[in-house]
Amino acid sequence: MRRFILLCFALALPLFAAEIPAVDDKPISVEFPFMSKYVNVLGSNMHYVDEGSGDPILFLHGNPTSMYLWRNIMPYLTEKGRVVAVDNIGFGFSDKPDIDYTFADHAAYLRAFIDVLDLRNITLVIHDWGSALGFDYAAAFPDNVKAIVFMEAILPTISDTITNGPGGPLFAQMRDPIQGWSFLIRRNGFIEDILPGNILREMTHTEMQHYRRPFLLEADRKPLWVWPLQVPINGVPAETHAVVQNYGAWLSRTDTPMLMFAVTPGAIGPGEAVAWSREHIDNLRVFHLGPGLHFIQEDYPHTIGRLTARFVDSLP
Repeated sequence: MRRFILLCFALALPLFAAEIPAVDDKPISVEFPFMSKYVNVLGSNMHYVDEGSGDPILFLHGNPTSMYLWRNIMPYLTEKGRVVAVDNIGFGFSDKPDIDYTFADHAAYLRAFIDVLDLRNITLVIHDWGSALGFDYAAAFPDNVKAIVFMEAILPTISDTITNGPGGPLFAQMRDPIQGWSFLIRRNGFIEDILPGNILREMTHTEMQHYRRPFLLEADRKPLWVWPLQVPINGVPAETHAVVQNYGAWLSRTDTPMLMFAVTPGAIGPGEAVAWSREHIDNLRVFHLGPGLHFIQEDYPHTIGRLTARFVDSLP
């Protein structure tokens, strides 16, 4: 059966032969053309959108963004399935309960959200911490995941990438109890510096206001501060190190179809992440979009949208 699935996927690959433009050839809209919905999950309201019908295509964002990151990509998928995107707990328009905001907290809310909406046979579209949450879910519930699309993802190479890469000093600053609090809580540095600094084009005022809105108050910025503390660097913290190692092992043995978007130089998904993925993930297609940093959805949304739609069409 595995060889048959791999053969079907391989036969579909010519669908991706279209040229990938160096930059997107359509305007990047600031609008969010979807109807907001809310659902109670573990006692808190989570903000989500739910459009289309068929097998669900679930979009998961990371730090410090929200589902707004996917606004120009989701329209390409609404005729391909049931498009669902969610604001992680503490992010976007989801509630900000008094919790620790550890990986375990986010994973619990995501699993409960999927159960409440009864999402089955899911195609995951994931980025940043959304990738770790998505991979973790797939490793735990492989029979409920149809396919995965990932970009700038947290892979087992993450420790070396941070330790040896240009972002090492910044991560050290963010993980310092005093400097991290000052930069992430007082300055709101993830929104004001890291986000626009990891997008090639200049963000508009309207776009930045969308990303600022959930974190206007210092009291609301705890989730932004905790996420960098959760990145497993040299085995610390042990909990998320174990999570990444566990889903890394799953990625190395699964035949789930996957599509990876890569850029140069990237931030957490540079060449070594691509090399690791090619070596360990059997049923993988990699597309290099061109130059890029971390929030590549803001530079290549239409290319990502078109190719993700073709990928979904190609699935067995």
